[in-house]
Formats: sequence, structure tokens, C-alpha cells
Amino acid sequence: MSVNPVNKLSESKLSVPLVVATVHSQAGLRLAEPLGRRDVDVLEIRVDALVEKLPGVRKLAANAKLPILLTVRNPAEGGIGNLSAATRKKLLAEFLPAAAFVDVELRSAVAMREVIAAAKARGVRVVISDHHFRRTPTLAQMRERRRRAFAAGADVFKLACLADDAAAVARLIEFVTDRNVGPVAAMGMGKFGQVSRLALACAGSTLNYGYLDRPNAPGQWEARELKALLRRLGCS
Repeated sequence: MSVNPVNKLSESKLSVPLVVATVHSQAGLRLAEPLGRRDVDVLEIRVDALVEKLPGVRKLAANAKLPILLTVRNPAEGGIGNLSAATRKKLLAEFLPAAAFVDVELRSAVAMREVIAAAKARGVRVVISDHHFRRTPTLAQMRERRRRAFAAGADVFKLACLADDAAAVARLIEFVTDRNVGPVAAMGMGKFGQVSRLALACAGSTLNYGYLDRPNAPGQWEARELKALLRRLGCS
């Protein structure tokens, strides 16, 4: 696959909250095509959810007006289609040339070390992600998983976890505001999910995810609405 020249971001861009629109359906592929910088900052293509629509994925990857974050999610962390590690590697290798970012789960970092190395060689930033759908890790656990992610080659550590009460949101904010290690993307899911996503973006979360046609995680904002809200709040 040829390189899309818009799929590059300056280092300074990671110091401001970026809004990521997740594309995980046929409708999402269609809605993503005309989007530009005023709408959102990055398109996440969830290839695991689009394996039956790869021609559309290839078209968007080649023609997108925005940088692409490439994700082929592990089924153990919410991936669609129960894809094997070998299949995920093959899909990541196909679409890596079109990407500005690639997402690899912390649990998959060893198995996907060749993907991480290939991304680094191409100047593609590596997001190492960690998902907790039923709990909020302790602050010590968050920090330890962040340490492991950066040791494995992360350029950004992404943490998504349950945020069912105010204490969970406060813990996530404390985690994000510790900026001495590297860029972090953090988001809550559940009852306080939407509140947490606004607060965390304003606190320094670098990648902030929203949907185009329908949410793929509890607590998401519509991506263009999230971008507009962050502008109104003075956070972007």
C-alpha cells in the first residue's frame, strides 16, 4: 500500500489533545471520507471490525484527508471477529504504510514486536493500549502498566478503563497529569465516561476517541461534537 502524505504529525502535536474518530462500520467508512482538520484530528480505522469491507478500508487509507491510527484489536480486549495473531499481523503489515499511528495492546507487545519494529523503522508512532472494561486499576497499577508500555516501545500509552464513580475519574486525572514519563491517552467507560473524556482531554490526554455513526465503547462522544466541545472549553 502506498504512503498517504497527510499521515504525518509533528512531535509538537502530541502535546495537545487530539480528537480521534473511530471508523468501525460501513457507515463509518462513508462518513470518514470527507472529514478534514476542522472536524477531527485523526481517523482510527478498526480493521478487525472491517475485515469483510477491506476494499473500503483500502480506499479510505489511500485517500483520507487526516492521519490514520491503525488498529487490529486483540479479541481479548474487545476485538471483533476472533482474529488470530497471525491474521492480525498480516492486516497490520498491509496497512502500516498508510498509518501515522499503530495500536498494539500491552498484552500483545511481545507477540507483535516485529510490527512495533516495522512501525519504528517507518516513523509510525506506536500506541500501546491497555483496556479494563470491568474495573478501574489503582494508580500504582496504572503507573506500572505505563512503565511496561514505554519499555516495550510505546510512543503513547493508552489506558481505557471503567469510570463508574467520581473517585475513578479523579484517579485517571491524577494519572494523566503526571507528565514526566511520556504521552498518555486516557479515557473512562461507563457512568462517568463522557465526563471523564472531557476532563481528561483538558488535563492532557493526547488521544481522545469519539464515534462517527455509533459508539463502539460506553461513554464516547460523537467525535465532531467532542472536537467542538474541547474548542469551547479552551482545551484544544
